[in-house]
Amino acid sequence: MAAQSRSPPLLLLVSSLCLWSSVTVLGLNVANAPAEPPKQPDVRAVDHLDAPVAAAAGASQPRRASGWKLAEEAACREDLTRLCPKQTWSNNLAVLECLQDRREEIELAPDCNHLLWNYKLNLTTDPKFESVATEVCRSTIAEIKECNEEERGRGYLVSCLVDHRGNISEYQCNQYITKITSIIFSDYRLICGFMDKCKEDINSLRCGSINVGQKDAHSQGEVIACLERALVRQAEQQERVHPIKEECQKAILRVAELSSDDFHLDRHLFFACRDDRERFCQNVQAGEGKVYKCLFNHKFEEAMSEKCRDALTTRQKLISQDYRVSYSLAKACKLDLRKQRCSLDSSLPRAREARLSYLLLCLEAAVHRGRPVSGECQGEMLDFRRMLMEDFSLSPEIVLHCRTEIEAQCSGLHRKGRTLHCLMRLGRGDRSSAVDSVCQSALQTLIQSADPGADYRIDRALNEACESVIQTACKHIRSGDPMILSCLMEHLYTEKMVGDCEHRLLELQYFISRDWKLDPILYRKCQGDAARLCHTLGWNETSELMPPGAVFSCLYRHAYRTEEQGRRLSRDCKVEVQRILHQRALDVKLDPELQKRCMTDLGKWCSDKTDTGQELECLQEHLEDLVSSCREVVGNLTELESEDIQIDALLIRACEPIIQAHCHDVADNQIDTGDLMECLVQNKHQKEMNEKCAVGVTHFQLIQMKDFRFSYKFKMACKEDVLRLCPNIKKKVDVVICLSTTVRNDTLQEVRDQRVSLKCRKQLRVEELEMSEDIRLEPELYEPCKSDISRLCPNVAFGNAQMIECLKEQKKQLSQRCHQRIFKLQEVEMSDPELDYQLMRVCKQMIKRFCTEADARNVLQCLKQNKNSELMDPKCKQMITKRQITQNTDYRLNPVLRKACRADIPKFCQSILNKASEDSELEGQIIACLKLKYADQRLSPDCEDQIRVILQESALDYRLDPQLQMHCSDEISRLCAEEAAAQEQTGQVEECLKANLLKIKQEVCKKEVLNMLKESKADIFVDPVLHTACALDLKHHCAAITPGRGRQMSCLMEALQDKRIRLQPECKKRLQDRIDMWSYAAKVAPAEGFSDLAVQVMTSPSKNYILLMMALGVCVLFLVGLLCGRITKRVTRELKDR
Repeated sequence: MAAQSRSPPLLLLVSSLCLWSSVTVLGLNVANAPAEPPKQPDVRAVDHLDAPVAAAAGASQPRRASGWKLAEEAACREDLTRLCPKQTWSNNLAVLECLQDRREEIELAPDCNHLLWNYKLNLTTDPKFESVATEVCRSTIAEIKECNEEERGRGYLVSCLVDHRGNISEYQCNQYITKITSIIFSDYRLICGFMDKCKEDINSLRCGSINVGQKDAHSQGEVIACLERALVRQAEQQERVHPIKEECQKAILRVAELSSDDFHLDRHLFFACRDDRERFCQNVQAGEGKVYKCLFNHKFEEAMSEKCRDALTTRQKLISQDYRVSYSLAKACKLDLRKQRCSLDSSLPRAREARLSYLLLCLEAAVHRGRPVSGECQGEMLDFRRMLMEDFSLSPEIVLHCRTEIEAQCSGLHRKGRTLHCLMRLGRGDRSSAVDSVCQSALQTLIQSADPGADYRIDRALNEACESVIQTACKHIRSGDPMILSCLMEHLYTEKMVGDCEHRLLELQYFISRDWKLDPILYRKCQGDAARLCHTLGWNETSELMPPGAVFSCLYRHAYRTEEQGRRLSRDCKVEVQRILHQRALDVKLDPELQKRCMTDLGKWCSDKTDTGQELECLQEHLEDLVSSCREVVGNLTELESEDIQIDALLIRACEPIIQAHCHDVADNQIDTGDLMECLVQNKHQKEMNEKCAVGVTHFQLIQMKDFRFSYKFKMACKEDVLRLCPNIKKKVDVVICLSTTVRNDTLQEVRDQRVSLKCRKQLRVEELEMSEDIRLEPELYEPCKSDISRLCPNVAFGNAQMIECLKEQKKQLSQRCHQRIFKLQEVEMSDPELDYQLMRVCKQMIKRFCTEADARNVLQCLKQNKNSELMDPKCKQMITKRQITQNTDYRLNPVLRKACRADIPKFCQSILNKASEDSELEGQIIACLKLKYADQRLSPDCEDQIRVILQESALDYRLDPQLQMHCSDEISRLCAEEAAAQEQTGQVEECLKANLLKIKQEVCKKEVLNMLKESKADIFVDPVLHTACALDLKHHCAAITPGRGRQMSCLMEALQDKRIRLQPECKKRLQDRIDMWSYAAKVAPAEGFSDLAVQVMTSPSKNYILLMMALGVCVLFLVGLLCGRITKRVTRELKDR
């Protein structure tokens, strides 16, 4: 201290208050002194001082030098009587204080004003002043080592006492130094050296007169205020600003610093805020900057006068230039600044180190690194960080670089941080309303200095807007905890969030998201990982190689994509990275890289997508159309979501009910590997699923189709297989087709070692099942059928395979391309029923009941076998019937039949195959062909068994016979409407057609019915009505007869002819009806060839008689031929003898 006080200029201003003079002892006996005043100093010292002071002041010669009183002077008597209480008249200092602290509008007589000024001037320049200080502050000087060592007689002692006045405990000395200081600060001209340093600037800036007596004490305080305002304007680089000399700048800041403990010393602010102090801070004791702090806290109150608010703002701006202008901050953080080495950066200019922002950044860095910073200092830092966020004008960079934006769009909003939030709103806007890059940088710097992420209360606008939300949604978190912001983000776009809070929160988060250090929790948990993996520097240091915005990208790459053990993030850091990703998913603007690279595409493709979460969904939907840089970042984010869908906070929030009901075990896992999305897809149609969740899940499924990397589990299971078997294929649907084709070929060829790995085959099955649920997940099917969907199924919802089912039902009306795709789909589903989503959904319980042991590819076959069980669910039975109808339209849709009849089809039905095109359906023609051959008993055993099953099924339900349904639909409507409407599947429609054979008008229909009769004649099992009626008779009379090839039917007919056998009445009646029908059929449709004739004979009840007669006829013919031949061929003897 001693060294500093001697360095020229002498600690500037009050520290260099040349030779402060003393005052009379009576000056200590002020009006606000205690009831029992302290012991008076040595009177002799005062006597020596008072006379020359009075004489120099131009006072009338007193009778006794020691008894001169200001109150006795005629020049001030009138003002004194008018303004000051009588009890103060005996004390010169009390009179001086009373007159100079009067209200501004009250003027003093010129002579009195001149007398007071000269008295103060001479009082502060008398060389005996130090001797009084030595006498009054004897014990204090001894206690303060630095002051005790000062050289006497040069004014350094008083300078030292002023600097240490906060540590003076001796009452007399404290009062003495305080009163002297108030005298000095009443007029800048009394501060020795100030006028010399700032004389030119005062004149240039026209801040007032420097002539003695021209202005009263009030206006002289305005001179310093004028200089302070000019200094602020210069820092803000306003237009037409007169540059203040450096030595005057230092003098101005030093005056502000030395007046920082007692607001009385800032004469301009004292007079401007006198009433406001009484209004807001009446009970706050002056000293230690307490009144300043109180007034700062009430600065934006409605009752605060504009004059006082402006004066407070000027002082705050000075604090932002030099933190020492704040007494409380400088005192509280003095030791911490030294401990944290915040003033030892040789690379920075000295002026920079005094900046409030530098101080805050340095100390905040220490706090974030876990170094000890006193609670008192942190409390002061909190106050000034809040101050910076409340009033943008305290940051010169904001005023300078954001002036255009403030004037154009944010004027008049400066109170309570609203202008700053207006700028932040513009900063996060689109390109049309974005702020200048320099302004954006200034905003980012301010946010870093204020660090509102560490305590939301620093941002007053946010605090007030979100108070109700915090009280309801975040009341479990301690006030001021950094987790409050995370809690608010978790409730963004929920019912608990209010609009104003939502806007303020997103505005702040936009800037926090651009510097990972501004999230204190993330920084605390990840600073070690960031230093190790991303080579970051300290909290308030930046690197060109790794700017703040790039650090988070580095962290999440190591969180999700690094497989090397030593390069992974710690668990705590990864949890925080996930939290930030969840927050960023709420708004694309919270992802700096995404917004930067995709600004053009957002405007081009997504300008109308303004609802929550729509922008990212839009970018994902237009993935192929995006520019490469945007496509890359959107692809990376989508790939990340596929691994951890919880990153998509909006989707998870919408799916909360279904997660709690069906996926809570998966959701509770800290590390998601695609299981949660898989669970949501599998439970997509549960009753707990709401529309928002279903739409979100479907959207993600559709996006996954664009790139197989977007399906994390599929990617991890099949990555090697894709590279080996399907290189250069990117779209997921193409990859699935490629791999599934490989699996199918290997299976059909019975390859021993499958080319696709087992884990990939399992996941491939999952993907195929998911794709079967929604036609949009199969682009090769969806694209050709778009027009058909809008034309034939306009009111059918996507999902749940409803659209595919609708197209199947309307198959005959489909366009050719769509029809071909649907047929191929059905072919795949019939060979692998698990891919038939509707069948598996509707018959899920029945499969569990009847087919638990059946192979997955034989599920439909199993269901068909149990179709008529009493335990079969009606809806499932109806679905099975639909699939049977489909299978019977084309043999290719029945894999079992196709395999069993692979030799019979080309042998007997080649002509049909030759006529049909490759992609057209055969409408049951091949099966009809095979039925006829079955009646002729010419099929192979395996094929015959399958045709028998088809005949049995179609005999119970006419809809299973495509040819019959196609040719006889009109006749059924006319003759058998009642039976068709019943849909009992008991063969009643077929029986009706047989009974009304003579009434059928259409020949093609009649032919189909005759064929049906012919088929039933070949085997009783294909005539369910007759079989049911004759079941007992078959058991009694034909049990030993092997079924098939009409043998049991012949047995029954022989029993009918045998009078010794009595058949059941119903059987006898039905059998007789069949015989009559067959007789009619033989007349109407005679045998078309020898084979038909042979069949009719073999199935005739008079088979033996016919065969006997035929044999007899053959014998007769032989004998006749023999006899006739000998007669016609007789040769005469003469011819023989030749």
